[in-house]
Amino acid sequence: MAEAVRQAKFVEGNLLKHIAVMSLTSSVGLMAIFAVDLINMVYISWLQDAAKSAAVGYAGAVMFFTTAFGIGVAIAVSALVAREIGMRNLAAARARATSGMVLGLGVGVVFSAVIWLFVPQIAGLLGATGETHTQTVIFLRWYTPSQPLLMAGIIGGAILRSHGDARRSMMTTVWGAVALAALDPVFILWADWGLEGAALAGGVSRVVIAVFAILPILRHHGGFDPIRLDELRADTAALAAIAGPAILTQLATPVGQAIVTRMVAGYGEGAVAGMAVAGRLTPVAFGIIFAMSGALGPIIGQNYGAGRIDRVRRAFLDSLIFSGAVILGMSLLLFICRGWIADVFHAQGMMRDLIYLFCGPLSLLFFFNGAIFSANALCNNLGAPMQSTVVNWGRHTLGTVPPALWLGAIWGAQGVLIGQALGGVIFGLVAVWLGLRVVGRVARAA
Repeated sequence: MAEAVRQAKFVEGNLLKHIAVMSLTSSVGLMAIFAVDLINMVYISWLQDAAKSAAVGYAGAVMFFTTAFGIGVAIAVSALVAREIGMRNLAAARARATSGMVLGLGVGVVFSAVIWLFVPQIAGLLGATGETHTQTVIFLRWYTPSQPLLMAGIIGGAILRSHGDARRSMMTTVWGAVALAALDPVFILWADWGLEGAALAGGVSRVVIAVFAILPILRHHGGFDPIRLDELRADTAALAAIAGPAILTQLATPVGQAIVTRMVAGYGEGAVAGMAVAGRLTPVAFGIIFAMSGALGPIIGQNYGAGRIDRVRRAFLDSLIFSGAVILGMSLLLFICRGWIADVFHAQGMMRDLIYLFCGPLSLLFFFNGAIFSANALCNNLGAPMQSTVVNWGRHTLGTVPPALWLGAIWGAQGVLIGQALGGVIFGLVAVWLGLRVVGRVARAA
């Protein structure tokens, strides 16, 4: 019982502090891995090959799909494990963690295999042609097989966060980033392997992430149970109830990104490369916000399990305050550094215009994406995952396609990105309203 009480660390204390600590520690790892991914893009841009730079942009849209499955399963595992910990039931928490890891790896292997088989057709659908299409296929054929390892790392990190072990969860991606930082220049520049070298370095990094996510669970949090088919079948329903809608929710983002990539492709390789840089700047600049969505889940889950609905509501509102402060500060920094950022990537013409557009005006609107992230975490942990799904798909379809097409027709590639960002404003407000309604409904039921 004493161990269970120690694990349920979020049911007391200052919620804003919990959110800040969990988000900041988790974001160190996220920002590390995405910063090196950004550096990866820098190295490729130094090859002075527009086709290779554009290929990374197309590949990023594809990799979003496979990663979305891992994030969806991780959300489900985190919600169930945190809830069991909140109820002081560590044996059940370990069982849920085991089932989640097994199912996540299975989904990862199957989905990655499908992507690998149909890479040429997928790259063509996104608008890649000629040498850019060839380079995109090469990169993805080398990179996709390591996706299940990334999924294991994502799920393992979620299990660690559910136990309140933010530091070890953070270190999974920190060590992965260290490996990638060491290997990228060697494979891409020194060995002159280009995109194949970037993919190989990424694969090794994912091995490191998986190892450092799983070892702390084995050593410090009771490990995993032996795999039992009857228990796996029983847990599948509970996990699928959350993971299914969560995966659908997560898939909305890569679908929206794929649509935007296809629209931007019509404006040339420079436009696709500029969008790729903006796409890699986003998780580096706002890694704290991405991490907050994962950190908020265990906090809400533990308080929900403990019957503290008042603290659930407060945690949600505090997350919005935290998001606003972070995004305002980072947007100012991006605006100040926009010229230097463009120069690092040797950006000219359309590529430079899109980088300038992102660094300041559009980055401020990321607050509404942060609101959607927080509302998703709230709904997923309070038994209303379908609301997250509806909001995310609405944001990346109705909130992306009409405004992007309309403004793209007026301002070209810049208009496409502006339309995509403006669509998030409406759906961010809707997400907050729906989230508060879910809290009210749970409070009345309690």
